[in-house]
Amino acid sequence: MADFLDEKKREIDARLKELRPLVEEFRRLEAAAAALDGVSGGASRAPATPARRGRRKAAAAAPAAGARRRGRPRGSGTRSKQALELVRTRPGITIPEIAEAMGIQQNYLYRVLPSLQKDGLVRKEGRGWHPREAA
Repeated sequence: MADFLDEKKREIDARLKELRPLVEEFRRLEAAAAALDGVSGGASRAPATPARRGRRKAAAAAPAAGARRRGRPRGSGTRSKQALELVRTRPGITIPEIAEAMGIQQNYLYRVLPSLQKDGLVRKEGRGWHPREAA
């Protein structure tokens, strides 16, 4: 039995030694792809593995070409649409009330609602938010 276990352990060790360069190459390629995504503004890649070591370092080392923000534009998500709908259905609603209705933290809404205000979709009166009438 001990011979069998020793043999299997040697096989596993040999296979690990064989695969190690491939894993290292995978990590280098993943970091390079992340860096290129940051430069070209291309679509973000989904993680191939749960542990994505080295990705933050590669992204930080990537030059800021045009300082474009990655991902979708700020305020274009469904949360801002949900908040806008709540303001339209309940004029004068406050941020804590919106957060409770949406089941999210208030601090997120302190970014979303001013963006909606800047876009001319809502206005603030006191603590409450009101929809702007369509022009």
